[in-house]
Amino acid sequence: MYGSLAYQGYAARDRTRTLFGQTMGLVAVTAGFFALGAYAGRNLSHGVAIGAYIVAFLCLLAMNFTVRRSAAASTALLFVFGVLIGVATSPVLVYYADTNPRILWQAGGATALFVAAFGAAGYAARRDLSWLRRISFLALIALLIFGIVLVFARIPHGSLIYAVIGLVVFAGLTMADFQRLRRSQGLSSAPLLAASIFLDALNVFLFFLRIFGRTSN
Repeated sequence: MYGSLAYQGYAARDRTRTLFGQTMGLVAVTAGFFALGAYAGRNLSHGVAIGAYIVAFLCLLAMNFTVRRSAAASTALLFVFGVLIGVATSPVLVYYADTNPRILWQAGGATALFVAAFGAAGYAARRDLSWLRRISFLALIALLIFGIVLVFARIPHGSLIYAVIGLVVFAGLTMADFQRLRRSQGLSSAPLLAASIFLDALNVFLFFLRIFGRTSN
């Protein structure tokens, strides 16, 4: 019996390591497709970027239905999402590349450290962080509403406040997503987990762009 329990524990750890490697590999490949999309969309209009964002969102919705039926279809949708969100983000990246390319490198480095730190904290956490995910999701909705308010109202240092709060929100989401990665058992969940982690990193990157963009002015 003890031998069987030990084997089950070893098998569970082995599945966890396999899922982690597969998920992070998908995150890296999706980042590559994102870069490809951003490069391809560098000369496209803002209207095309908005359209790409909408279709990318639809790809994420479709992944929730395909993940249990076909891992290959979910992976393909993930890569299409990466290209489309790259096209959607291209105008922002082109703006910073034209004005001050150093900001892109600063934001990229800060994002890597941020995700590594909070991802490791979430992955190592023993306490269930599902409560943190719920609170962070509600805070994200409030942040989106605040972002809409900023479009129509001028608030002193509003953009900086928005970015700092956004980083706090995505610190919680990053920790929760990495704990979900450790606790998940099915390898079929890798594409959805990769999409969540990639979105965490992308949003953190965009928030750092706002912060470093302000400090360079």
